[in-house]
Amino acid sequence: MSNELHYEVKTERREGVTRDLPEGDADLRWVANTSTLIWGERDAVLVDTFTTAEQNERLIEWIRAHGRTLTAVYLTHGHGDHAFGVGALRTAFPDARILATEGTIAELRIQAEPAYLAGFWEKLFPGQIPTVEFPQALDVDHFDLEGNELSVIEAGHTDTEGTTSLWVPNLGLIVGGDVVYNATYPYLAETTPETRQNWIAALERLKALHPSFVVSGHKQPQNGDSPADIDATIQYLQDVDEIAGTSADALDFYRQLLVKQPGRTNVGSAWATAKLIKGAPVGGQSA
Repeated sequence: MSNELHYEVKTERREGVTRDLPEGDADLRWVANTSTLIWGERDAVLVDTFTTAEQNERLIEWIRAHGRTLTAVYLTHGHGDHAFGVGALRTAFPDARILATEGTIAELRIQAEPAYLAGFWEKLFPGQIPTVEFPQALDVDHFDLEGNELSVIEAGHTDTEGTTSLWVPNLGLIVGGDVVYNATYPYLAETTPETRQNWIAALERLKALHPSFVVSGHKQPQNGDSPADIDATIQYLQDVDEIAGTSADALDFYRQLLVKQPGRTNVGSAWATAKLIKGAPVGGQSA
């Protein structure tokens, strides 16, 4: 017999990865990652980890404070800021399975390549990135928590290749990973017009589940976990493609996007999107 489940979200703020902004509100240049703990009477499952060693140590203490046996860690996708905690979690909870799809593992291997790791993550967060370890590949599309099925929903290429969300019917909960964003400028630097349409289709499939709660991979910490974030992410992607056709250059695109989608954190992602779609300004710098 399945038991009643509960969930809680932990957020950790960090600096964005695009830092060469031409202008913009300094108060919105940060981004918060989420990690979600789902638990029953005895056991718990964690979805996603954090970026730095210190953040993942705080995550471990937070998990322990819930007084449950951690049986599994699931990674929604392979970007390092969601997956760099594998080693720390494996050490702290040696009996927990650390799980991901083949697509997630393939992307994490790209993130862990020495040249990429040194030239991107370790450059941005010097001395803070843990040794990268890898999860176990899931050979089915679900796993169990105290008799409750947790289902993997494949999204394909959204903000990167091989992304997923996790559906918890007992709670009406979708842990969206980076398929869904909450009041945060989405990371679009790996997208094309075609993959953005795939992303919208993936969001429509999540919406069709009629969830009660949706946890975004990045959110403003004071906000709830509203299903409305699905529609808000769809609207954002539609606005991006509309502004692509009305803007003269990267700076014009960026300014239009901030007007149309104000108040989101991680404005660096808005600038990265502008450079992707309209081309980096002559003499511009990328980070």
